Amino acid sequence: MIESGTLFIVATPIGNLEDITHRALRTLKEVDLVAAEDTRHSQKLLQHYSISTRLISLHDHNEIQRSKQLIEKLNQGERIALISDAGTPLISDPGYGFVNQCRLAGINVVPLPGPCAAITALCAAGLATDKFKFEGFLPVKTMAKQQTLQKLLTETMTTVFYESPRRVVDTIKQTIAELGPQREMVIAKELTKTFETFYSGTAEACLDWLEADVNHQRGEFVLMVAGEKPSQTDVSSEALNLLKLLMNELPLKKAAAVTAEQYGLKKNKLYQLGLDL
Repeated sequence: MIESGTLFIVATPIGNLEDITHRALRTLKEVDLVAAEDTRHSQKLLQHYSISTRLISLHDHNEIQRSKQLIEKLNQGERIALISDAGTPLISDPGYGFVNQCRLAGINVVPLPGPCAAITALCAAGLATDKFKFEGFLPVKTMAKQQTLQKLLTETMTTVFYESPRRVVDTIKQTIAELGPQREMVIAKELTKTFETFYSGTAEACLDWLEADVNHQRGEFVLMVAGEKPSQTDVSSEALNLLKLLMNELPLKKAAAVTAEQYGLKKNKLYQLGLDL
């Protein structure tokens, strides 16, 4: 039996209905109430698994008012599950204000791990995953979108975006304008669904692929932009300073190796710089 007066953050499938955990199903059955972004959409999931728990809406337009109502219920001992239309709640979905208010009120909040489109796409994209940044949906207005993309010009880690079908072509065009046609990208669409597709290449190639067939522009998109590759010919002043410091304490070979690992540079080049110094 799950604990009373608890809010459960429950991740739901992003496409394939089999991508839901046993724990999530048990929780959705045992709670007193399920707060959903779109009750009509979520009712299909609950019906599929013969779950009769009552649904109540919580979305961008009613979150402030609804949060007060739900917190009262939680304080009275009711158990509530928060779900979004798909994936992990709060990740580019409503719920932040509600969860924040629950925390401030001292209510126990329990997360149940599960599907997330950004992570699902990233792990199969073939781009660097040791460090990455998630930007959610890009701004709709052109100037704001340009400013966001401009910040990626020297970004070295992978950046992940969500995008809608009606804006995806424009977003790729602006990516080319701000980052250049040769920046590596991966497009993921319709994840876990029948027509799941990954396409990787330069930004220019990705645009060509989208425009080659109108069907390529349909579905929900995750766009992943590769980080700017560190220059192998120029060594930054920071890297050079580290090399000098390490040379006072370590053999040159070791100093070059440590500096190369820290800044993503070629060890042999740094070793040669050390000899020149």
